[in-house]
Amino acid sequence: MTQFTDLGLAKPLLKALAAEGYVSPTPIQAKAIPSVLKGRDLLGIAQTGTGKTAAFALPILQRLAERRRPAPRKGARCLVLSPTRELASQIADSFRAYGAYMGASVAVVFGGASYGPQIKALANGVDVLVATPGRLLDHIGERHADLSATEILVLDEADQMLDLGFLPAIRRIVAGMSKTRQNLFFSATMPSEIGRLAADLLVDPVQVRVAPAATTVERVQQQILFIESQRKRALLAELFDDRAITRALVFTRTKRGADRVAKYLEQSGVEAAAIHGDKSQPQRERALAAFKAGRVRALIATDIAARGIDVDAVSHVIQFELPNVPEAYVHRIGRTARAGAAGVAIGFCADDERTLLRDIQKLTRQTIEAFDRRNDRRLGAITAALAPVPVAAAPRPASGQHRAPKPHAHRPNGRSPQSAGRKRRRRGFRAPAALNA
Repeated sequence: MTQFTDLGLAKPLLKALAAEGYVSPTPIQAKAIPSVLKGRDLLGIAQTGTGKTAAFALPILQRLAERRRPAPRKGARCLVLSPTRELASQIADSFRAYGAYMGASVAVVFGGASYGPQIKALANGVDVLVATPGRLLDHIGERHADLSATEILVLDEADQMLDLGFLPAIRRIVAGMSKTRQNLFFSATMPSEIGRLAADLLVDPVQVRVAPAATTVERVQQQILFIESQRKRALLAELFDDRAITRALVFTRTKRGADRVAKYLEQSGVEAAAIHGDKSQPQRERALAAFKAGRVRALIATDIAARGIDVDAVSHVIQFELPNVPEAYVHRIGRTARAGAAGVAIGFCADDERTLLRDIQKLTRQTIEAFDRRNDRRLGAITAALAPVPVAAAPRPASGQHRAPKPHAHRPNGRSPQSAGRKRRRRGFRAPAALNA
């Protein structure tokens, strides 16, 4: 088995890794680090949670130390572009931890925070700058940042950059950089537009792939629960009766939906907080800190957090709503089963989300266990070739037989929400097998 000591890393880096408890590199680290140390451009394709940050942070810190020079005024020797504030903060923290014995200066720039400290940090230049594209472009436009002397560019989670519409900003940032820089691209998937950007910016790159594009983490036990949309919040609260759910990320499509789900869980006695783009940076930091510390059992997030949160021991990822973009499913469930641990991913699927589920199955090429929570039936494994089991049509009444009135739109199965809830309580909640594993 390869050890970090086999990769040619400097002693200060090995000392920092030992302090962090790291001994063996992940596949993406073992394959990427030697090439980056040689100064090669690199295109790394690896699913989330595989250790991509260390794969570029470690060799970058060593290259900067080997060619020690003052950081350019208002600039940075290395620029790392990140799609979200949370991910940018975590990358900066990783650089600081790995470079603890190397004296490298690190700054982070993102929206939602005061300009003053960021301008001050940039004024004298830094070794490593981690930034989101929008705020960095603002600093460039105000002439607070100058990247003409930057030696290394890292684009992390490149496909999410595309999803968030950052590609024009990235091209504008890159236009002001030196043509002789080293370029490193890391992504979980490789859509065509990112492929074209890579072709434009990378020079004779080394390609590192440690897993087929868009595959899900093997240690994640996946399940789909078919449920009516209006019953999702009640089902979510029922799931939290299982104490095996110790720390769960719950994903919604909208910011308003995240707030509503968090409020419902709080009213149901489940410690919950919401995190999304409309929250201020202090609010987001407090919610994330409470989740990491275990004071909050459920963190309700939009896809801004799908690849921007790195929290140990997330036992479950619950997709309250399936994503419109199937690749987001992969990134969401990658928040659990990290660092060799196991995890459970549960997706709620309403009738109007069946097309989204088919797209996910087609992309991941995996079977997913399915349960129909409307009647507590186990449906077995569904695959990309097998569409989800359709809702059984009601039998047509015989000729002359009285036709029952149609159920009220707000009363599933013709029962009031109160009577439906009483029936569920009498029957009791039977958790899927994975929850009791």
